[in-house]
Amino acid sequence: MNINAAIIDQRLQSVGEEIRDRVAQELNINKEEKLKPLAFVYLCVKTVLDLNDDETFDCITEGGGDFGVDAIHCSEEIDGEFTVTLFQCKYRMNNLEGTSNFPEGGIDALNKAIRYIFDPGTKLEYVNDRLSSKMEEIRSLIRDGYIPQIRALACNNGLQWNAAGQEAIDRFGFGHQVTWEHVNHDRLVMILQAPKSVSDTLQFTGKAIVEDFNFVRVLVARISVFEIAAMFARHGERLLERNIRRYLGVAGNRVNEAISITLESPERSNFYFYNNGITMICDKFSYNALQSGDYKVQVENLQIINGGQTCMTIHKTLNNLFNHNQEEAYVLVRLYQLPSDNHDLVQQITFATNSQNPVDMRDLRANDEKQQVLEMDMVQLGYNYHRKRSDVSIRPTDITSGIAAEAILSVWRQRPQQAKFLSREHFGKLYKVIFSDDLNGAQTIIATLLYRIAENRRRRPLGNDLLLVRYASCFIAMQMGKYLLKDLQCNAEKLSHRNFQIARDLIEQNGMRYLERAIKDVNTATQRLYGKSEISIQQLAATFRRGDLIEILESMEQ
Repeated sequence: MNINAAIIDQRLQSVGEEIRDRVAQELNINKEEKLKPLAFVYLCVKTVLDLNDDETFDCITEGGGDFGVDAIHCSEEIDGEFTVTLFQCKYRMNNLEGTSNFPEGGIDALNKAIRYIFDPGTKLEYVNDRLSSKMEEIRSLIRDGYIPQIRALACNNGLQWNAAGQEAIDRFGFGHQVTWEHVNHDRLVMILQAPKSVSDTLQFTGKAIVEDFNFVRVLVARISVFEIAAMFARHGERLLERNIRRYLGVAGNRVNEAISITLESPERSNFYFYNNGITMICDKFSYNALQSGDYKVQVENLQIINGGQTCMTIHKTLNNLFNHNQEEAYVLVRLYQLPSDNHDLVQQITFATNSQNPVDMRDLRANDEKQQVLEMDMVQLGYNYHRKRSDVSIRPTDITSGIAAEAILSVWRQRPQQAKFLSREHFGKLYKVIFSDDLNGAQTIIATLLYRIAENRRRRPLGNDLLLVRYASCFIAMQMGKYLLKDLQCNAEKLSHRNFQIARDLIEQNGMRYLERAIKDVNTATQRLYGKSEISIQQLAATFRRGDLIEILESMEQ
C-alpha cells in the first residue's frame, strides 16, 4: 500500500460527507458508489486551484453529458488572454498501491473535449447544463477576441500516463496553447501537508553585500539558476508558503514564457540583467565572513515572498533541458533575516515587492484598517468576516472578503459587470470604490445576503427557469437591492446597525419575491436590448460582461 494514496483515500471519506447533500441537490447524484470519485474531483480542484468551498463546487461538471470533463475553471481575462483549467479524474477505489497509469482513453476524451469546447462554431449534441454554461461563457470570450490558454489536468491515484497516452497528446497537436499536467496522491499530499520549516545551504557566486540596519540583516548577491532549480527539487512548493501568488505556469503567461525562452537560448548569459530578481526571508542566515566571495550561506526557515514565478519557471525549464553543460546563468537574490515576531514588517515587505505586479491583492489588503473595522463591526451584528483566506468551512454567518466585494459592487455600487468579471481588481483599482470610508458592517451583510440568494438560484436553477439565471446573478442581486431599499424607505447610505434587523427580516420574508421580480425585470431588459432577434447562449453570456442592461433597467424604473 502506498502511504500517500492511503492518506488521500482516508481524506476522501470526510470530503464525501461534506459534499454529500450538495451532490444530491445540485448534481442530482445519489448513488453511494459515485460519491468517493466525486469527492476526489472536488479535492483535486480545491487543492490545485486553492479555491473556497463554493468556488470549488461551482467548477464541477461531472455527470451525464460531461463530455469527459469532470470540472472546469475559467480565469479572468488578463492582457487579452484567459486561462481555462480542465480536470479529468480517474479514481481507483480498490487500488491503493498507486501503480496504475492514467488511462489512454481519458487522455483521448480530454483531447476531444478541448477540440470541441474551444471552437465556437462546433455544436455538440448533448452537454449537461453545468458544462454548457461554462462552455458558452468561454466561447463568448473567444468570439470577443480573447485568447484561451488551456491547462489539462489528468488526475488519478496512480502514475502518469504511459507512452501511448503521450502519443495521444502529441497526435492532437495543440502545441503550446495546451499544457498537460499530472496530479496524483503524491502531489496532493505535498500541497496539503502542513507548512514545514525549510532550512538549507545556498551557494552564492561572486561578491556579496551584507549589511545590518534597523534590526534586520540583508544579503544581496547573485545565485546560479541551477542552484535555484536544485533548491526547488529538494523543497518544492514549501518554499512558497508565504508567496501570495500560485504558480501560473509557462504556457500563456508572457513573463514566464520569456523567462523560459531566455533560459533555453544563447541569451541565458544575460538572464541576470533581464530579471528583477528574487526576494527571500528567513529567521537566520550565517556564512564564513573570512571568505572574499562565493559564500555558502546556511539559512533557517527560508521562504520566497517575491519571485516565486521566476523560481518555478527556472525549475520546470531546467528540468526539461537534457544538456545542462551550457553557459551559466545567474539571478539576483535579496535575502532578509527578519525578527521572528515582526509579522507587520513581513507584511509590508510582501506588499511592497508584489503590489507593482498584476497579482491577487486580497491577501495584501487583509490587514488593511478598513478590513479590520468591518470585521469588528460585523461581529457585533452576529456575523464573522473572513478577511484572510482559510480552509475553514463557511457557515451561514460567515462572510469572506471576496464574496463581500462582489456583493457590494453588485448591490450598492450597481456595477454588476465589474463584480463578476473584474474580481482581480476588487482589491486593486476598485478597492476604494467597494470598501469606501462610509461602508459599514450592516451594508456588507445585507448586500451579501441578497447576493447569496441570487447565487444559490444560479447554482440550483429550477426546471422552468430562464437561461439567463445562470449568467445574471450579479444583475439580479443589484435589482434585489433596489427593491429592499424601497421597502425600507431609505437609501443605502442610511442602512446601519439601527435598521439592520428590519432589513434582514425583510429579506427573510420577501427574498424570494425580490428574486423572482428581479429575474423578470432583467429578462425584460434583455428583450428590449435585442428586440425580436433570437438570443444565442453565447450572446447571453457576453451580455452580462457589459453594462448595456444597466441603463435599460434604470429607464424601466422611471
